Amino acid sequence: MGYTLGIWDGHDAGAALLQDGKILYAANEERFTKRKLEINFPNHAISAAISYAKIKHSDVDNIAYSTTEFTKTLERIFPSMKENYYKFRRRKILKPMFENARHKIKYTLTGIGPLPLCEAASSHIINRKLKRMGFRGYRLYAIDHHLSHAACAAFTSGQGRKLVITLDGLGDGLSGSVSILDNGKLERVMRIGAQDSLGIFYEQITNIVGMRELEDEGKVMAMADYSYPFSSEENRFSDLFSLSGTRLRARHSAARQYDILSAIGWQMPREQFAYMAQQLVEMLVEKLISNLIDRYNIQDIAVSGGLFSNIKANMKVRSLGNVKSMYVFPHMGDGGIALGAALYCHYLTDKISVQKFSAYLGDEYSEEDTVDYIKKHKEFSYNIEGKTESARHASELISKENYILWFNGRMEYGPRALGNRSIVGSSSSEQVKELLNMKVKRREWFQPFAPSVLESEVERLFEYDNKGYDKFMTSAYAMKKEHLMRERSVVHVDGTARPQMVGDENLEYKELLAGVKKQTGFGIVLNTSFNIHGSPIVMSPSDALLMMKQSGTKHMFINGVFVTNRKIR
Repeated sequence: MGYTLGIWDGHDAGAALLQDGKILYAANEERFTKRKLEINFPNHAISAAISYAKIKHSDVDNIAYSTTEFTKTLERIFPSMKENYYKFRRRKILKPMFENARHKIKYTLTGIGPLPLCEAASSHIINRKLKRMGFRGYRLYAIDHHLSHAACAAFTSGQGRKLVITLDGLGDGLSGSVSILDNGKLERVMRIGAQDSLGIFYEQITNIVGMRELEDEGKVMAMADYSYPFSSEENRFSDLFSLSGTRLRARHSAARQYDILSAIGWQMPREQFAYMAQQLVEMLVEKLISNLIDRYNIQDIAVSGGLFSNIKANMKVRSLGNVKSMYVFPHMGDGGIALGAALYCHYLTDKISVQKFSAYLGDEYSEEDTVDYIKKHKEFSYNIEGKTESARHASELISKENYILWFNGRMEYGPRALGNRSIVGSSSSEQVKELLNMKVKRREWFQPFAPSVLESEVERLFEYDNKGYDKFMTSAYAMKKEHLMRERSVVHVDGTARPQMVGDENLEYKELLAGVKKQTGFGIVLNTSFNIHGSPIVMSPSDALLMMKQSGTKHMFINGVFVTNRKIR
């Protein structure tokens, strides 16, 4: 048996393990360290992968890491640089002097791609860390940043010929790429330079409106819908980029662009500023991908990269007449490139292994382990129900306008809770929505919650495009008008929602939804991630019990065990 380990030691660090090309395990370091979007070397995630597979370090044949650009190599050589920027970006320090200058230096340096000796220096440092962990006799591969993103999209999208598109901030001198997956071969056919980055543009917008870049872009997207609409001709950002056919170009350097955006942002409300940015990105991404499809004559697309976390832009792309099907890799940001590096490494060494992707790739805990954790906390009572009874019981509580904590099976890989580490509530209750926002999640009021919905209910509730069920909450869909008032706790102000469409890939969660449908007539619930806002999604029963205590939550269902917080009436 051949084992391939993929690692990523940058923003949202993580590890992934393949066995003969099949994905065994994948997780991000933040779940172990409890630091959101952890940047340090993924020691814990690597150890968890080895432990899950029940193998020795020496059993791993190939190890792949991603990104050898100049700044990433510098950060490996001088880890304090990375830590200082992490605290600066997440605003864990007081506002420093010359903040704008720091941003401009960052935009200038990160645009520098790999230089001579960068790969050698990075590989030396990575090898040293791996050998300290006990790895021996492996072969190390450095995988290009956008090839890692492309591998995620291509090799987890299922069989068939695909146009594979990546768009993000930047990595290894690029902000995007286009490849073709055909008959077992992945071939890059186009590059988009770092200087032409839509991702950096949106990152700058996020910073200027007072939010954290690389983290709060989704808030900007949500806030944009609170602006009054205006035409693209009135958009003051419209001349920052040009698109001719498939050639996307930025008119200014990133540093100059930041100055222009800052000047415009000073003169208008945040909502209007966000609206213009969102409008421009939607228009450019929609036109670019439509032109790419026409150029290469491939209508099935697979996409990855942080820009594709923008669900409204994805909605525009899905609605294109020349798109037959669209697959968005669910861990589309840099947190997914550990898996991408492993997949591309396997492609190089053992040929392609295209597979249908499951997001449930992390740690799991037995009923016995769960009970042992609960017994350590006197404020909780528990009853062992089994998973079928738990699904029925949970659906009854939800239907009576309660919310519950739902923890079951293997942890999800990626930024979305998909029914294994979820907070679940009524999709029609304003009271539950406000309680979750103010008391439990403690987040901005304008951020919408998302629904989980049975596949069989999708066409009843949404304007569905029949281009593939969205299992991973990667796109927005318009809710049908007759259901907008009833489903008000999961619909945004513009009438759209970001649904997880649930089928047989998660049978226990499907049972819960079926129970809600039996009780209410609709197989849909509010689903949000099992965490307090700003903290990673919980991993273990211990994490879950701590969050239950901190949030003052009464009911939790965890691996077939019903837990009650005695202190909550």
